[in-house]
Amino acid sequence: MRTGRKRSLGKGRGGGEAAFAELLKKKGLKVTLERQKIYEEVASMNNHFDADELFERFKAKGLPISRDTVYRNLPLLLEAGRVQKSAGEGKREYFENMEAGGHHDHMICVHCGTIVEFRSEAFEALQQKLCEKHRCKLIYHDHRLFVECARCSNNVEKGARRAVHENHEAK
Repeated sequence: MRTGRKRSLGKGRGGGEAAFAELLKKKGLKVTLERQKIYEEVASMNNHFDADELFERFKAKGLPISRDTVYRNLPLLLEAGRVQKSAGEGKREYFENMEAGGHHDHMICVHCGTIVEFRSEAFEALQQKLCEKHRCKLIYHDHRLFVECARCSNNVEKGARRAVHENHEAK
């Protein structure tokens, strides 16, 4: 659905909407009804989501926003700071609303999939220092640490001890 009508994204709104509208303007893109709806839907979300889940929400509401439009606009929301890359199941890219929980990073257990959200001032300072050292401007980042959680580590150790014990008994 292409309306071509300009929307009021960013006018008299919060900082996130203004940043998104400014980014669109800077890139020579229009504020369309589809972009407004995508922005509003993401702003209402408090959980991790992928592009297909976002598309399905529009479909369930009967809004004629295509999957391609969702996929094309998520990178713009990322660049504008509205969303951040997140963690989720499988190999898909997951996102989350920045205003829902603020910026944070993730540790993901490679065995059970448990996700731990954390914030590290040391990480933030180091990435800024690295960007300055290499004369780069940080646009966004995605820190995901793939770990073995304590529960799985204990289970692996118990399983390994049990296997060694059973191996000795068999001799």
